[in-house]
Amino acid sequence: MSSGVLLRGLALFVSLVLVGFALKSTGLGAMFDEAWIDAYVRGRGTNGIFVFLGLGLVFTALGLPRQIIGFLGGYAFGFVEGTGMALAATTLGCVAAFYYARFLGRGFVVHKFPAKVKRIDAFLSYNPLLMTLLIRFLPVGSNLATNLAAGVSGVRATPFFTGSLIGYLPQTIVFALVGSGISFDPAFRISLSAVLFVLSGVLGVYLYRRYRHGMTFDDDVDRELGTETGS
Repeated sequence: MSSGVLLRGLALFVSLVLVGFALKSTGLGAMFDEAWIDAYVRGRGTNGIFVFLGLGLVFTALGLPRQIIGFLGGYAFGFVEGTGMALAATTLGCVAAFYYARFLGRGFVVHKFPAKVKRIDAFLSYNPLLMTLLIRFLPVGSNLATNLAAGVSGVRATPFFTGSLIGYLPQTIVFALVGSGISFDPAFRISLSAVLFVLSGVLGVYLYRRYRHGMTFDDDVDRELGTETGS
């Protein structure tokens, strides 16, 4: 993995850790905790779950980084339940963006991402489930652009959603662990999260290099990973 890719990923990781500590140790954090998490999500049973899933769906469908949803899931629900909630919300956001592009936004998406649509269509057609997994495991790339481009491509929905759900899991676990670690054993959980984040990124790049079979998902991503076709 190139140093630039790793540094950007770690910058996101560190920023979320700092946000979490701010939520717990500052007046803003207390206000946020009481006024939003406690009032609408944490300890609110089914209603809190639906609020979190709805907001997570909308935010990821609109392009908010899915790692933030993982972090907030861990913060609101704890590690195990938060991972499940964040994974569900992120996958629902993927489904929403995919079907928006497929049925409503085809003209807009094709106009905005013409090259990406062609590349993703060709990339995913080889083996939709496997190739989607490769994309989702990567520590770089636009989740929103991928969802939209896949929606207007010829890829079948079921393997794309299944590959996305499985591929989202490693980083969802990492960032839910960060979020939950703010309250309990922070040093251990944050350190473990950092190690898992680096390992998941390295695994993603390794799998992409090994199984993409000479195809390219995105020129910019390939340049960042040092995986240009023919390299």
